[in-house]
Parts: sequence; C-alpha cells; structure tokens
Amino acid sequence: MKKYISEFLGTFAMIFCGTGAMTINEVTGGEVTHVGIAITWGFIVMAMIYAFGETSGAHFNPAVTVAFAYAKKFNWKEVPKYITVQVLGALTASVLLWVLFPSSEFYGATIPSFEAWRAFVLELLLTFFLMLTIINVSTGSKEVGVMAGIAIGGVVLLEAMFAGPMTKASMNPVRSLAPAIVSGHFEHLWLYLTAPFLGALLAVVSCRFVKGNECCTTNC
Repeated sequence: MKKYISEFLGTFAMIFCGTGAMTINEVTGGEVTHVGIAITWGFIVMAMIYAFGETSGAHFNPAVTVAFAYAKKFNWKEVPKYITVQVLGALTASVLLWVLFPSSEFYGATIPSFEAWRAFVLELLLTFFLMLTIINVSTGSKEVGVMAGIAIGGVVLLEAMFAGPMTKASMNPVRSLAPAIVSGHFEHLWLYLTAPFLGALLAVVSCRFVKGNECCTTNC
C-alpha cells in the first residue's frame, strides 16, 4: 500500500498547491501573479519527486503512468490502481480548495484561451517535452536522484511559464479533471484528457529511436 498512498499524497499535494496558487490568485485579484503560479507548480513537483520518488516512482499523472507501462518500465496491472489513487488525490485537493475558497469560480480549471485544436496541439507538445525529460532522467519507472527532481520540476515550471496563459499548461489529465468537476467548467475538457496521453506516448516512441532497447527495458 505504500506506493499507492505515496501516489495519493503526491498528487494531492501537487494539485492542492498548483491549482491552489491559481485559485488564490483568482480570489485576490492577481496577488500571486502568473510567474508565482508557474514557480509554485515547478517547486511542488520537484518537492514531491524527492519525497516519493523512491517509493512510488512519483508519477502523479495518468499519462506518465501509461507511458511508463508502454515503455515496459512499469507493470500494466498496476496502471488502473495508480490512476485510481491519482484521481482520488486530485479530487480531494480540489474539494478542499472548494471548501476553503467558496468565492472562486474556476479552482484552477484548464480552459484554453484560443481555438481548441491549437490548444490540443500545444498540450500534446508540452506533455511530449515533459515525458521526454522524465523517461531520460528516470530509473525504470522511478523518478529518483538529485537531477531528476530538478530537471522535471524545471520543465514543469518552464512550460507553465510560457504556455500557462494559453492552455494553463495542464500536461496531466487528473490535474484538469478534478478542478472541472468541482467548478463545473467542462469546456474543452476532452482535449486535456487525450492530448497528454498522446504526447507522453510519442515521447516514448522518440526515445526508442534515440536509445533503442535501452529506453524500453523492464526495470521497474
């Protein structure tokens, strides 16, 4: 149970702090700022990788979990269990934000600011870059080591910084699903539930071209 609890806690912390920064920015009229939100996302991801990387692998993202399984670095039988606890962790965080900040309308919901198809392509590319980093700095299905946390957290911060104004830089289906359920804003949710999976899988495919079998080894 340790790895499932770790995935729950890590996902909860990530969604609570990341979408919490967005929620507080909303209710305070921009006190956190866009830069502050991006930094919050990057640092909480980094912190949770260091906290739970050696226990659960610190996936915190169904797209990452599926991509690791596709790369034969994670057991497919564990995928439904991981996704379940990730959804529960994200929902718990969003519900708690709803309780704490009832005046918020969005709770960090991901609503694109331009055409859906453009947002789909951007989210796919963002997740591609994220997973490309993850799979190249991870050991098996575990995101561990000093450089893993810095590299992955840094990519999240970077992508949230430049793409946040356009798509909110989700890169994570449960990160979009939980705020949508709590806020009732389901606009274009479909793209946030599909693009991250495609982007993560394409990252594995590209890794195979670069590293061959070294990229896809059973080393969970």
